[in-house]
Amino acid sequence: MGGERHWTFLTNHAHVLLAVARAPDARVHEIAARVGITSRSTLLILQDLEDAGYLHRTRLGRRNHYTLHPNRPFRHPASAGHDVDELLTIFTKPASGHATTAS
Repeated sequence: MGGERHWTFLTNHAHVLLAVARAPDARVHEIAARVGITSRSTLLILQDLEDAGYLHRTRLGRRNHYTLHPNRPFRHPASAGHDVDELLTIFTKPASGHATTAS
């Protein structure tokens, strides 16, 4: 019977958001490597997340710093009653290097 199908519960958007939460000063290629996608895809996802208000990008010299806005709701109607903060709480540990959050 055919090959094994590969899928995950979390989208690449969720994985990029989690990578930023763990390392808010990470470079795009570092985020891409952690998630397992191209730098171009990572840039597009970061732009999607910024456009939707889930993060803010601040330029610091030649690097970016990302500030998360975890009180934003999930976009899918089935999970609209939950904030992104719930995902971050499950998948990140409160430690140094945790992204700066804005209320």
